[in-house]
Amino acid sequence: MATVSPIQSQLTRSGPGPSLETRFDRRLAKILVHATNVFYEKGYAAASMRDLSRASGVSLSGLYYYFESKEELLYLIQKHTFTTIVARLCARLDEVDHPAERIRMFILNHLEYFLANQKAMKVLSHEDEVLKNGFGSEIAAIKREYYRICIELLDNYKRGKGLEFSSRTAVLTLFGMMNWIYTWYNPRVDAGASELAREMGDIFLQGIGAAPVKSSENKGSQKKKSAFSNRNDILRLRKGV
Repeated sequence: MATVSPIQSQLTRSGPGPSLETRFDRRLAKILVHATNVFYEKGYAAASMRDLSRASGVSLSGLYYYFESKEELLYLIQKHTFTTIVARLCARLDEVDHPAERIRMFILNHLEYFLANQKAMKVLSHEDEVLKNGFGSEIAAIKREYYRICIELLDNYKRGKGLEFSSRTAVLTLFGMMNWIYTWYNPRVDAGASELAREMGDIFLQGIGAAPVKSSENKGSQKKKSAFSNRNDILRLRKGV
């Protein structure tokens, strides 16, 4: 049974991002559905244009009419996935003000899309560094923007709570939690996106909430401790220790 690709999903539901209405675009979306399945089952490196031709029922010449290469197929899948996720996230964040709820919205938006497009997301996770040159640069720029949004959400939360932790470490940990769900997620026993996002949000926020709290007292103590250590170092040097 064919999975629904990020691009074809736009044909059946509205939302932020481009809609596909022309016959050309609909056929393009159909090809990308099959390309996603082939990359998922065989891996990008092992898949050939002939494999894609057989799976899609489109001749090789027909495929090359739409795409110059296998790399361009992967590029289009990645581009539409990330631009759609970012566009939907920005629209949803406009409706939420509380720092913690904005982080929860980030998680929910990611998981909803991930679970609706599991094969495509696995392909993206495994083929993260395949694209080179212009294709790779364009996708990297979109991903940096997504990362930047998450960093900003964590920085705002950290400031509001007066917490001290590495936003970079927290963000990359969060992505690790979300991106590898496909290795264990089972819809027969695991909750849907909303409940899973709530549980993951609880675990993540409680974790970063346990970070040390900034305080002027702590800073003062640290300065005194540092000064005391420096004096001891000086005394040792004078004694030739």
